[in-house]
Amino acid sequence: MRCYANQLAGQLKQGLHPFYLIFGEEPFQEAQCVTSVRQVAKRQGFDEVIKFSLLPGFDWQELVNQYNSMSLFSAQTLIEFDLNQQKPPTQAVAILKALAANPNPDVILILKGAKASQDIQRSAWFKALDKQGLFVPCYALTGYHLQRWLDDECKRLKLNLNNDAKRSLLQATEGNLLATHQELEKLSLLYKNAPIDQEKLLSGLLNQAKFDIFDLNDGLLRGNPRTLIKVLNKLAHDNVEPASIAWTLHNQAQLLLNLKHLIQAGTPTPDAFKKHNVWKNQQQSTQQALDRLNTAQLEQLLVLLAEFDSAYKRNILVAPYQALAHIALSFCQSLPFSLPYEELA
Repeated sequence: MRCYANQLAGQLKQGLHPFYLIFGEEPFQEAQCVTSVRQVAKRQGFDEVIKFSLLPGFDWQELVNQYNSMSLFSAQTLIEFDLNQQKPPTQAVAILKALAANPNPDVILILKGAKASQDIQRSAWFKALDKQGLFVPCYALTGYHLQRWLDDECKRLKLNLNNDAKRSLLQATEGNLLATHQELEKLSLLYKNAPIDQEKLLSGLLNQAKFDIFDLNDGLLRGNPRTLIKVLNKLAHDNVEPASIAWTLHNQAQLLLNLKHLIQAGTPTPDAFKKHNVWKNQQQSTQQALDRLNTAQLEQLLVLLAEFDSAYKRNILVAPYQALAHIALSFCQSLPFSLPYEELA
């Protein structure tokens, strides 16, 4: 059953489902939806949380074992499985269909991944899980929907922003919900429920970080290592959240891969640019990136970003900004060494 992200809270009040398919191209909404399910499940006794990520060499039998086993510490378990923007491989299809056919009442499975295309939604494994669970698509927000999301966030945080301040905030953060959310939380600490006009907003807005992200995007597309290192040093010095930087890197890699697929399928390049809203002043640099990076390199970039996300959440990265520099430089050329992970005992 389909349920949009802004409807999930109401659905959770009606009861929990055994399976949640949280798919989309907006990582902040995806994370919020996962957190909402986890919080409600915890209140209902699902105390243990087990996380898996689809990385090279993953053993799907481990998911089966965890799904069917009784925990030593809790009678009820929530499993979060991150597909890391990939489709389940062939050997996983039968496993997912079998789980859907025999739901474990003591386990909730959250499967999250990239935007669920029509091909994915028509697949046997997706239909089987969807029949027993809830499909939550997380679309990128624009126009009215973005404005409504901002209004809801202001209401939740009891913030009193006037319309000019809201417009300036959305213009500065350019649809990055994580960045917008961080600014709103900062405003909540500074002003609580006092009126906030455009002047107050702009006085505290991290415009410099915004311009740094512009420069980062340009460096990624042009393959300019000097620019990338300069910008990343500035972002690290300003303590910009690594997840926000990773979001930018992921957006660029996914955009380039989507463009590659369209062009390889016969779509004229101008039409591909139009479909993915590539602005005229960015088309030249985007073409440079498409000429420089092949499909395998772009897919490897998404794997690196998935590994970064998993390691960052597990707190095993020795140096997150160094890891981000490694990934950013991989937009220029392949690097013969791995991300800086901490050795676990």
